[in-house]
Amino acid sequence: MVAKKTGTAQEAGPGAQAHAGAEALAVRPGEDPWTEAEAEEARAGLRADAERIRAEIDASGQALAGLMRDSGGGAGDDEADTGTKNITREHELSLAANAREMLRQTEQALVRLDEGTYGSCENCGNPIGKARLQAFPRATLCVDCKQKQERRG
Repeated sequence: MVAKKTGTAQEAGPGAQAHAGAEALAVRPGEDPWTEAEAEEARAGLRADAERIRAEIDASGQALAGLMRDSGGGAGDDEADTGTKNITREHELSLAANAREMLRQTEQALVRLDEGTYGSCENCGNPIGKARLQAFPRATLCVDCKQKQERRG
């Protein structure tokens, strides 16, 4: 079943294809429907982001391996050296965790594009907005739900 373009929720039927048509993607009232070219541009951008993020995760893993190898028990290090190494290692761990989360969000956006649910708010089901998704393709919440989330958190 294909949802209305300005509807609040979308369902993929049992015969859902590998890529849902752009016409199935939600848009806000007054927005032009997604074209196949726009949907493919979003898909290509997300794939490129995923590839870039995977490379960052690999580089971060190599940097962490080097930091762990170089920490070697701290023999001969003074407290400042040990502290600097610990801070650097924690920073790399944080960057790696952020990159893994961004990759998860990117991969989930690709799944939503393929299923035809891209553009629907995961909280309320209303359209996120085509312009918002073109600016931030990993968005999962409409502006109203995102603002509510930020006020709470």
